[in-house]
Amino acid sequence: MLTQQENEYLTQVGPGTPGGDLLRRYWHPIALAQDLSDENPTKFVRVLGEDLVLCRDKSGNTGLIAGKCPHRNASMVYGRVEERGISCAYHGWLMDCEGNIIETPPERNDAIMKNVKTTAYPLQIFLSMIWTYMGPTPVPPMTRYDTLFRKDGHRDIRLHPVLDCNWLQAMENSMDPAHLQVLHQEFIGGGRSPVNTTRGYTDDVESFEFYVTEFGLMKKRTYKNGTVDEHPLVFPSILRQGASTQFRTPIDDTHTWHVHINFHPTADGSEPEDAFEPKIEDMGPYKQSPEAMHPQAHFTMHHVIPQDHMAWETQGPLADRSIEHLSYSDRGVVLLRRVLKEQIEKVQRGEDPLGVQRGENPPMINTNIDEDWFAKGFRQAMAEKPAAG
Repeated sequence: MLTQQENEYLTQVGPGTPGGDLLRRYWHPIALAQDLSDENPTKFVRVLGEDLVLCRDKSGNTGLIAGKCPHRNASMVYGRVEERGISCAYHGWLMDCEGNIIETPPERNDAIMKNVKTTAYPLQIFLSMIWTYMGPTPVPPMTRYDTLFRKDGHRDIRLHPVLDCNWLQAMENSMDPAHLQVLHQEFIGGGRSPVNTTRGYTDDVESFEFYVTEFGLMKKRTYKNGTVDEHPLVFPSILRQGASTQFRTPIDDTHTWHVHINFHPTADGSEPEDAFEPKIEDMGPYKQSPEAMHPQAHFTMHHVIPQDHMAWETQGPLADRSIEHLSYSDRGVVLLRRVLKEQIEKVQRGEDPLGVQRGENPPMINTNIDEDWFAKGFRQAMAEKPAAG
């Protein structure tokens, strides 16, 4: 268990918090590129506890700026875009996408234009999504994970409902292999029936192992039939499970954006032209009523991800880890918390945390998707599938 102070140290995401400072050292997906258009050039987003506005000016520049105008705090969601940037609807103060104030109607205030900037964060548009880095300079490149940057495959994006809970509850699940055989027992039996609903398929497993990698952590599940299943946790907020790279972007302390980017390597190693143009599917909602919270909400439980959402959200918006009772199978969760604390302390010393890359052309990080039994099974099925027509 953790004390309340230890829990807050690991889970809080806002500016100036230890955990928030760590999370700001990484690039995070925050929206779809299609969310901005000529008809809708602004969008409110909340990321790492900050209220922000995405905007696209009429010159095609995209920005992520503070949600309120630095003049009198009116919302920039209602700003009017022009060729030079976005103009506050209240008094017309004009800002470019880098946060510079370039006009101050009704007068020209050179002191303000010279000395005041609105908050602005760098962006990248990649895989049909908008990504941001909210940490200090120099800005690192986006970490080159294989599932994001490999050319020899197709991708699709699945948008899940916003999680009404803290990001770490989802990530602790990524270091908890024991839940698979119980929570998801309806979907993993392959036609068998479990011995009972209490044990599910627990008795299929020989052992669990956990260790730290160059880019995060690994949970390893060895079955009694000899099958070995490894799922890497890509630090700090990503799980790569089979074909799926699962992003959990913290919105604030009690909400998380949950999106999967699925990568399916081609069977013959060819490089399709649309490798970086994924199809997008909205998967929600997963509970009735969609806006309700536990215990008023009822989760559908109709496949694996809604079951996960149930387990994460019903711990509470921010789980109280001072009342938990961990067991031996939870040692992966303990390892994650220890590594998270160590990486927070590295950032506080001014060092780069785990997985951050530097340089203009950093090497691609191999998460071993080619050795993943789930991904290999998918490729085999695709290779054996009869040609259409």
